[in-house]
Amino acid sequence: MTIGVPKEIKNNESRVGMTPSGVYELAKNDHKVYIQSSAGEGSGFSDMDYKNAGAIILDTIGQVYAMSEMIVKVKEPIEEEYKLIQKDQVVFTYFHFASSEPLTKAMIESKSVCIAYETVEDKEGTLPLLTPMSEVAGRMAIQQGAKYLEKPVKGRGVLLGGVPGVQPGKVLVLGAGVVGIQAAKMAAGLGAHVTIMDINMNRLRYVNDVLPPHVVTEFSSEYNIRKHIKDHDLIIGGVLLKGAKAPNLITREMLKEMRPGTVIVDVAVDQGGCVETTKPTTHEDPIYIIDDVVHYSVANMPGAVPYTSTVALTNVTLPYVLKLANLGWEKATETDEPLKKGLNIIKGRVVYKEIMEAFGWETSQL
Repeated sequence: MTIGVPKEIKNNESRVGMTPSGVYELAKNDHKVYIQSSAGEGSGFSDMDYKNAGAIILDTIGQVYAMSEMIVKVKEPIEEEYKLIQKDQVVFTYFHFASSEPLTKAMIESKSVCIAYETVEDKEGTLPLLTPMSEVAGRMAIQQGAKYLEKPVKGRGVLLGGVPGVQPGKVLVLGAGVVGIQAAKMAAGLGAHVTIMDINMNRLRYVNDVLPPHVVTEFSSEYNIRKHIKDHDLIIGGVLLKGAKAPNLITREMLKEMRPGTVIVDVAVDQGGCVETTKPTTHEDPIYIIDDVVHYSVANMPGAVPYTSTVALTNVTLPYVLKLANLGWEKATETDEPLKKGLNIIKGRVVYKEIMEAFGWETSQL
């Protein structure tokens, strides 16, 4: 099979869909890999690195799409790429369709086969291709939140870890999944007081077992959320519904209950956000302020640490890429149940129920 890895063109996205190590494995299995020139530079990989691994370097993104049976990338295609995607072409990437109707309609019209990293689900119910980026984003959420709590950027002026004689900052984490646990771990490591909330008691029991005593668990309800947002300095949105739009746990009117300079980092922005006032931002212009509350909602947070993110992503995607390349998408998804769950759109037909429900489309045709 011919596999193409284009350069990511989303704002400040420096990750790349495949490392030279991944290319080497594909080439070893007699697959042809096309890499767009300079695609890996932001992650620390040169064209020569890819050549030495067996890739063929192409000058333009158009050439990569035109010459490849399967496209492997990181972020969802943006508008400039819609017209490049070909009928029957397999596109393997993060899509997050439920948060973008225009993207969904464009991929339907392309008649391509869209396999989403974020809905590949193993038999334990975990999302193996989403996990490493959730780990990165959860840890970064505290790093960024701590920065935007500083007064010069309109935060409360709170040092999360505090100092002797001064109480530490308070962090509220919504969701005890991968993002939430990683965020809680980082915040606890800085010495902050952490409250983590979820509706899944098994997750809360796990958090209670593995994290230190200053990480407090509480059942998630509107009443409890309203109680905590009044006195917490940093709020992390880490709620995920597989393939579906995230629920709005914090509404616009609830912002008025927060103290001026409170920071919200909504990691769920890729799925629409779990805060009503969330809108996607970029690394170039990461924050905005509503009712004196600082919102950070960069839609590709792991793109700020591209070397770490690219290596972590290829570690988990490569086995699936190899299976798709070796068997073709039809046989690969027939024989691999987790990969089958990654199928979102097949040649113009949406096959993932949560996408249809997100836009109020009729699901009877599924």
